Amino acid sequence: RNLLTSNEYSNPDILVSTSWLEDHLDDPDIRVIDCDMLDSYARAHIKGAVGIDVHHYIKHPDYPSDNKAYPWVAGPEVVKDIFQRMGIGDQTTVVAYDSNGSLWASRFWWVLNYYGHMNVKVLDGGWKKWFDEKRPLSIDNPTAKETVFTPKIQSGLICEIEEMTSKLGDRDTVILDVRSNSEWDGSNDRGNLRSGRVPGAVHLEWLNFVESDKYQTFKTASELRKMLSDLGVSPEKEVITY
Repeated sequence: RNLLTSNEYSNPDILVSTSWLEDHLDDPDIRVIDCDMLDSYARAHIKGAVGIDVHHYIKHPDYPSDNKAYPWVAGPEVVKDIFQRMGIGDQTTVVAYDSNGSLWASRFWWVLNYYGHMNVKVLDGGWKKWFDEKRPLSIDNPTAKETVFTPKIQSGLICEIEEMTSKLGDRDTVILDVRSNSEWDGSNDRGNLRSGRVPGAVHLEWLNFVESDKYQTFKTASELRKMLSDLGVSPEKEVITY
């Protein structure tokens, strides 16, 4: 079988459909997380969903004033408190969604994986697809759940600057820049002190991974593999994204 043209995802359990979630919405071990801004959550959300009352990237609650202490994510004790207040425990199945092409939901997926909680999924099509299909909505906060979350840092999911520098020019490593086209070409510095890109990186803006319609569902496995293969991103290589 030609893996490149296969329409099967390598890890299909990461994505769930709106119909799957509706069928499992009342399962006692599921917690649905609305990853949009909290004011959007307050107006309406998927029935039973929890909003995020800190920075939606799960930065430290003092972010941005304390962003140097925790540059990519809040520390383990802070995360433990945040997730337990949200009703996420070690045995919880988490389903994350947003209204922004799954950008923020995927970030939430990554944070949970970084802290050792692999049982997390992303709702394909997110809020917009769920809303248009007239599936159950609510304006109420969900019932609180007593949970225990045990952070277990997976350091391999982070590449710090020293490691990145050591990989420059390494033929077994691909550095993949998924920022916008204007950030890639340096025309938009987004307020940073420097603009440009990592030397030797390849570029594919993250929006290319989802459909261009309003639901922004993920493209098929064969489409994704073709785009990545054309850039030299292959399973046998180490891939560093930014």
